[in-house]
Amino acid sequence: MTDLNTQMPSGSDATQRSVVQPAFSNDLLERVLHRDNLSRAWKRVRANKGAAGVDGMTIDDFPAWAHSGNWIKVTNTLATGYYQPSLVRHVEIDKPDGGKRQLGIPTVTDRVIQQAIAQVLTPIFDPEFSDNSFGFRPNRNGQQAVKQVKDIIKEGHRIAVDVDLSKFFDRVNHDLLMTLLGRKVKDKRLLKLIGRYLKAGVVDNQFQGESHDGVPQGGPLSPLLANIMLDPLDKELEKRGHKFTRYADDFTILVKSQRAGDRVLKSINRYLQHRLKLVVNTDKSHVVKTSHSQFLGFTFKAGGIQISTKSLLNFKQRVRRLTNRNWGVSMTYQLFKISQYLRGWINYFGIANGYQLCVDLDHWIRRRVRMAFWRQWRKPRTKVRSLMKLGVHVQAAVACGITSKGPWRSSKTPGINQALSNDYLKSQGLYALRDGWIKLHHSK
Repeated sequence: MTDLNTQMPSGSDATQRSVVQPAFSNDLLERVLHRDNLSRAWKRVRANKGAAGVDGMTIDDFPAWAHSGNWIKVTNTLATGYYQPSLVRHVEIDKPDGGKRQLGIPTVTDRVIQQAIAQVLTPIFDPEFSDNSFGFRPNRNGQQAVKQVKDIIKEGHRIAVDVDLSKFFDRVNHDLLMTLLGRKVKDKRLLKLIGRYLKAGVVDNQFQGESHDGVPQGGPLSPLLANIMLDPLDKELEKRGHKFTRYADDFTILVKSQRAGDRVLKSINRYLQHRLKLVVNTDKSHVVKTSHSQFLGFTFKAGGIQISTKSLLNFKQRVRRLTNRNWGVSMTYQLFKISQYLRGWINYFGIANGYQLCVDLDHWIRRRVRMAFWRQWRKPRTKVRSLMKLGVHVQAAVACGITSKGPWRSSKTPGINQALSNDYLKSQGLYALRDGWIKLHHSK
């Protein structure tokens, strides 16, 4: 199944004309249900993959389900206003700081519908969003946000006001969000559908029930709703003349003095709590020098972008898990997964001034990989045979094979380094952070 066109009515003339109607028209629901818009939504959901929702239906199951007549029933109930979204399946994922984050997984059907809604609403809301907002927007990303912070610091704003919104996605006020939506969305049927998604409810191991607050992270519509909710904050900061950068619910305000920072933190806390009904985590909100501030995994020292200490700790923890003795997979697959992670990591963090850091990390990673090989070989006989097969002289291979040293100490011995040389590991697919960093900076 390449699209959903075959499952959609051909569309009346009014439906076809709705595509070119003004943004504030009352037929936005027809735009959402336009077959071309739904087809694009399905393709996007399919490309994003993702787990099944509460109904257990996977991305692969969806085409056959839709072609059996179910999709026509869904679009009919949407058009007549009787569609009721399914509960959202809640799962917990680990946060980098060691805590847990609630992630909501809608059904595939609801993901397609939410994506279709987002595709209609984004062109209406996004053009008027602040230039200082970078999260979940077309042609914008976290790296651009980090670079903007660096540029503001160069202008002399070296004090950061870091405000932490406590469980933002769980505490969005539905009434206020619907009011903000209603300023531009005049189609009451679409507003009613969005309201149903907000109140659809969640299910996990403990309970199920209707949601009275929050926008579950995980649905295609949630990022846009989050930006709509926080756009008044952007406008307020701009009105006050502040220099700031926001990525979703992460934002930092940059000022020139500690005194100004303290004043801004107090007034913005008051605005967030009273005007936007959001909870500020006072323990994590503070005013600090930019060299001690963290934003999207980076910090800012000596006029440049640096990878934060916390980000490096998280990186090493992930590599340790990927080279763990208990994983129970082949080294070929292990190297593939390690390299996949390293490529993604350097493509994001490569904007930092970190050439020597990449060289040092590569050295540590290769030693972890050699240790993983050593553990996989297990028995002394297998170790000796494997080393000899890779060109190590028999005496050196036997000395390594019968050593009483542990895997970490053994990984540094000459015999293992000869067998599992840098060139050999590269030939087996191990990616080097250094190469990624050079490629990124030479392509500028």
